[in-house]
Amino acid sequence: MTTQDLVFQIRKKKSFLCIGLDTDLEKIPPHLLQEEDPIFEFNKAIIDATHHLCVAYKPNIAFYEAYGIKGWKSLERTIEYLNGKYPEQFTIADAKRGDIGNTSARYAKAFFQDLNFDSITVAPYMGKDSVEPFLSFKDKHTILLALTSNLGAFDFQTKKIEGRELYKEVLNTSKTYQGAQNLMYVVGATKAEYLAEIRRIIPENFLLVPGVGAQGGSLEAVCKYGITSDIGLLVNSSRGIIYASPAIDFAEVAQDRASDLQGQMQKEMESRDLI
Repeated sequence: MTTQDLVFQIRKKKSFLCIGLDTDLEKIPPHLLQEEDPIFEFNKAIIDATHHLCVAYKPNIAFYEAYGIKGWKSLERTIEYLNGKYPEQFTIADAKRGDIGNTSARYAKAFFQDLNFDSITVAPYMGKDSVEPFLSFKDKHTILLALTSNLGAFDFQTKKIEGRELYKEVLNTSKTYQGAQNLMYVVGATKAEYLAEIRRIIPENFLLVPGVGAQGGSLEAVCKYGITSDIGLLVNSSRGIIYASPAIDFAEVAQDRASDLQGQMQKEMESRDLI
């Protein structure tokens, strides 16, 4: 999917919502555990209930790898279902990969070719040769971890090197990579006050923004500092939507939560004459 395709869907749906499919067998409604593939059945119900309200889905790969081959098959079924029934959705493999060049090339093949995700999250701290293999794929996107929403982000990402924070060095250096036009960046919603600085370095790139909802991030603040003329944002909510109800009505309640966020996003875009 091209960036232009993504922008078209955002304007059409009046939404820049990404829903995280962090599916945990210990948290899904108990009645689904009787199914042959409870993870897929949960995902399918969430997707069917919310696809008209969001523009992206983001399975966190750890939640699938934790269940071994069965979990990997659930992931494969989920992405095949999305690509087959809802091909307009932008798909994100939240895998946080990044290794030496030949290893990154195999990760890229696994997620871009074999599973056919549109994008993947990548850790930048092994440098250029660990990122460029992902960037070599046409119409695929590499979402670089820039400034994350976890408490440990301050351990390294905001430390200064020769007077400049490390995350800014990552942003500036990544712009020189071959294929940099395919870069997006992760910036946590709980770091919204940093967005103005980030936009000075990467004014147009899309940002994947986790942390709205359960982690306490503010959608209003994210839009104030991060939105662009082409929106430029994918705001993710995971637990706040998919685990909104532990009962048999889980998909219906998830739809309500997604609808609330979509409505807020529509207002933010309308207030700036972006739709």
